[in-house]
Amino acid sequence: MQAAVYEGPFTITVKERPKPIIKDDGDAILKVQLAGLCGSDLHAYRGHQKTTTGHIMGHEFLGVIETVGPAVHKFKVGQKVMSIFSPMCMKCWFCKHGYTNRCQNGPSFGSMALDGGQAEYVRIPFADSTLETIPDNVDDDLMMLMCDIFPTGYYGTMKALTKLMQNTETAENILNFKPLQSAPQLSYTRQQLKDVTIVCLGCGPVGICGVLTAIALGAGTVYAVDSVPDRLEQARNMGAIPLTLGDDDILSIIKTATDGRGADAVVENVGNRAAMRLAFDLVRPCGVISSIGFHQSDLPFDAFEAYSKNIDLNMGRAAVRPVFGEALRILIEHQDKLSSFISHKMPLTEAAKAYDMFEKHQARKVLFTL
Repeated sequence: MQAAVYEGPFTITVKERPKPIIKDDGDAILKVQLAGLCGSDLHAYRGHQKTTTGHIMGHEFLGVIETVGPAVHKFKVGQKVMSIFSPMCMKCWFCKHGYTNRCQNGPSFGSMALDGGQAEYVRIPFADSTLETIPDNVDDDLMMLMCDIFPTGYYGTMKALTKLMQNTETAENILNFKPLQSAPQLSYTRQQLKDVTIVCLGCGPVGICGVLTAIALGAGTVYAVDSVPDRLEQARNMGAIPLTLGDDDILSIIKTATDGRGADAVVENVGNRAAMRLAFDLVRPCGVISSIGFHQSDLPFDAFEAYSKNIDLNMGRAAVRPVFGEALRILIEHQDKLSSFISHKMPLTEAAKAYDMFEKHQARKVLFTL
């Protein structure tokens, strides 16, 4: 079969690789029809991520099931499905407690531990919990966003807003001398959300999905920060206030808009030290930083700074399985805003060109056709 293989920094080669086979009873083999190029793929492509060479890239894909193992019960041969970006066993302690992002048995697709889906065929471990059906009211192109970027963008924003609302519930009970009976839950219709100022740092595909989530959930003021004009225009069209990195005095604008406090929450989607430092500087004391950027280095602030600001910090890979249904609901309700999200569809044979374009910000979102 043909596959896009990582050969080293800035080198993707489409070459012949063996067609995958069933290895475990819970596996499925998928005939890929569409595969996505994600910002996370660029970490290896740019040489920022420590990895070996020779593996097949890609963790966003959909297609038709060709073969299933004897332990696969939810799906059948010939069914069109999409895959979540990393397999989930649903049997380890982490999966059973809702932390599917830390499954002990499910490495990400497109890594040195598991070949990805930028290929004609891909093996799906734990198929019953890793695959999803495709609703009739969502076309295949948009459903590709549900493999990773939309639930990831949703997760980053949801974690920030959830924590803010929990803190607000706690404050209300303290002021009214009411003891907390249980951990409060986020209600998306709460009046307090209208008073929230949230900043989304980075408006690539994941960041734009986070911006849309913040608007959909009712956050009062949403700022979007990036250096690419096309991305900022997308954010503006979704209802955010765009700020241009390098041109606007972002810190001064946010401070002025919040009476000197800073943003209630910052969602950091970039994954580098500069973005995390800006997030720290923008967030108010007792605010929330939700970082879903794929970081490869140390933090740009120290423990004393964090202590002095009383920040809540959430970091890491999104737990897609627990939030999939709610994220899909928002995507379906706001499909019109995502109609121009995918800018390029290219054959897999042009993978090297696609990676170069995407790395240079010449494409919003690229899908490979097979």
